[in-house]
Amino acid sequence: MGSVNETMQLIKQLVSIPSPTGNTYEIIDFINRLLKEQGIETKRTQKGGLIAVIPGCDKARQRVLTAHVDTLGAMVKEIKEDGRLKIDLIGGFNYHSIEGEYCQITTSSGKVYSGTILMHQTSVHVYKDAGKAERNQKNMEVRIDEPVCNEKETKALGIHVGDFISFDPRVEITSSGFIKSRHLDDKASVALLLQLIKKIKSENIILPYTTHFLISNNEEIGYGGNSNIPSETVEYMAVDMGAIGDGQSSDEYTVSICVKDASGPYHYKLRQNLVRLCEKHGIDFKLDIYPYYGSDASAAIQSGYDIVHGLIGPGIDASHAFERTHKRSLEHTAKLLYHYVQSEMIE
Repeated sequence: MGSVNETMQLIKQLVSIPSPTGNTYEIIDFINRLLKEQGIETKRTQKGGLIAVIPGCDKARQRVLTAHVDTLGAMVKEIKEDGRLKIDLIGGFNYHSIEGEYCQITTSSGKVYSGTILMHQTSVHVYKDAGKAERNQKNMEVRIDEPVCNEKETKALGIHVGDFISFDPRVEITSSGFIKSRHLDDKASVALLLQLIKKIKSENIILPYTTHFLISNNEEIGYGGNSNIPSETVEYMAVDMGAIGDGQSSDEYTVSICVKDASGPYHYKLRQNLVRLCEKHGIDFKLDIYPYYGSDASAAIQSGYDIVHGLIGPGIDASHAFERTHKRSLEHTAKLLYHYVQSEMIE
């Protein structure tokens, strides 16, 4: 896959390109250029995603691997009387997870302004309930880094309802092997797929099955991977994150194999095959259940596709907030992907 350090640098590049669901054009262009440079055939979807295809020996039965490039974000809901912005969330996260975060506002004309997401009642010298007030749409706002004091002045900047708000990733790679950043869900897995494609090409690997790599762009709102699935597809693998918390098996040092999420169990025989590959090739893994989780694979199943579906990914701490994983988890996920795409399909 190239070195894990190379993968982490690619993740750093990806998380640094704003791409909230609904405004993923820049990052899709970036990924498309990377793939074109390697001579990979690509195709844009009508929904704005990207598909890369690597032909294999068997074209009658095919595989799809997908990771999503869209992230959590927000939109301008309202311009307030004092010129600050009320926000509306994109994706499933809590307001408290973005309090104090730097952000950027991208106008429909392409202008970009910086700002900070704050409680309206932030100053403890003014507001007695600063610590107790509810973190919600009513109380949280964007303070724009421009000299504006009213709605008219903010509108004069070109900011309007519906403009996208992106969160500063604050990405950092530590000497101890961690990468911490917003949006590791799911740009860590996007980087892993891009590195996998690069390795397949550089080593002239002949895949047993034609394999499609779908970079989806609507996963955070539930339907990123439920279309553009070729009729020849038998196995559909979502490469996303393993959620870490109390009662979970997933950690930051292994590859997570999901056995069930909010949609129900994933395909049992495919899961067995993934476990066999891990055991055969010395890959550290954890099986896990994610109770409040859905993936592009589960979205495809719910859309009625007759496919075998699976879900794997690196373990990500503090999902949908300020996330972190370790290079060991990236290495084990990369290794499983490498052996999976060269393995025989389940019978």
